[in-house]
Amino acid sequence: MNLRRLLDATADRVAVFRDGIREARVTPAVSVTEVRAHLEEHYGDFTEPWPEEALVENVSSMLENWNVQVAHPRYFGLFNPPTHPAAVAADLLVAGFNPQLAAWSHAPAANEIERHTLRYLAARLGFDPERVAATFTTGGAEANQSAVLVALNHAYPEYCEVGLAGEPPVIYVSSESHHSIEKAAMTSGLGRRAVRTVAIDESFRMSLPALREAIRGDRRRGLRPLMVVGTAGTTGGGIIDPLEDLAAVCEAEGIWFHVDAAWAGAACLSPQLLPEVAGIERADSLTWDAHKWLSVPMGAGMFFCTHPEAVRKTFAVATPYMPVDISDTADPYTWTIQWSRRHIGLKVFMSLAALGSEGYRKAIERQTRMGNLLRAELESRGWEVVNRTPLPVVCFTRPEIENGTVSAERIAALLEENFWISPVRLGERSPVLRACITSYETTSEDVTALAEAVTRAAGRGSQG
Repeated sequence: MNLRRLLDATADRVAVFRDGIREARVTPAVSVTEVRAHLEEHYGDFTEPWPEEALVENVSSMLENWNVQVAHPRYFGLFNPPTHPAAVAADLLVAGFNPQLAAWSHAPAANEIERHTLRYLAARLGFDPERVAATFTTGGAEANQSAVLVALNHAYPEYCEVGLAGEPPVIYVSSESHHSIEKAAMTSGLGRRAVRTVAIDESFRMSLPALREAIRGDRRRGLRPLMVVGTAGTTGGGIIDPLEDLAAVCEAEGIWFHVDAAWAGAACLSPQLLPEVAGIERADSLTWDAHKWLSVPMGAGMFFCTHPEAVRKTFAVATPYMPVDISDTADPYTWTIQWSRRHIGLKVFMSLAALGSEGYRKAIERQTRMGNLLRAELESRGWEVVNRTPLPVVCFTRPEIENGTVSAERIAALLEENFWISPVRLGERSPVLRACITSYETTSEDVTALAEAVTRAAGRGSQG
């Protein structure tokens, strides 16, 4: 098939799907057996080639009917938004041109596009763009692992050469932190025991007294406090840890301060929300996922670090086969975990260029208003909102859930055809319901409809 015809057919299928997204089921009605049987029947061992246009149609049908539709305005789930059109076009350009970003000399335009984008975002975070190392990553997990590795090299001068020696390191997280930090400890050779879970306060934020006590106790035991991870927008409740205070503790104690802002890094693009993440600019390193609140295709993580020399020490290698360095540039393979690397940053660059900073501000603040509206709509119907956050994630419960008459899981399941919300456990509480405004197309009508539907579901669930 001609490439142009194939791309046209693909683009048409995607456009038709997105144009009709409101008519789609949010959650599929499909079994494991059904999906596997379809694949076995139509594709088997790939002996017979498919006509490409028919292949696009068949695969599109599977994706449309057998996935949770995160692009739906009534998907109130995890941080999986619909994507901006410019970002979709960017991913197509990347697939077509396929630049290789390992070495600057192989992709000058692609590398400089990413550098320009990251410098802009670093400045919005409050970092000095001239004194920050920043790279695109496959996602937040890679960015968080990069932070752990760089912190180790910063704290242990011989780590790169001989591995860990001396006082065993400790990483401090709250019980609401993302578990990619635990994975980072495991895969960097530290092990799970290196991760210390610090108690949270009544607002589900990391407790400063508990952190200080944990640090003192670990020093007494001959351990080395390595890193404190503050979260800007926890996955469960959208909680923002006390970043300013955590930064002060880290500065006083000589500990690396990492901020996991995978979702709420976007707050820096809103003058309204920026004060809520005050202290973020004091981080030694920071994680931010553009595929969350910036609404670009997965995956598009970013890693920022205010110690460029530690980043270079962590990842730099000398090879006989890579191109020679170009003056006043940096080869990405010497600054990241990755080697061969996709042009991840183009979708962020093109979205910023297409929407402009004002367009992003409006989208972020609009979703924030929808979150506030949802709180009001739920409370007017007898629900209790249990998380305090300026961000548009709402965790809520009611007496029937608290006394065990109906479960949060049951209510969420009753909504699945028309909405997607999830049960979540915050701290030691019983599971509550969680709804997050993930779509820039979610309207006040969608929010009101959710509040009405979840209230009806609570009544139906309590009746068995």
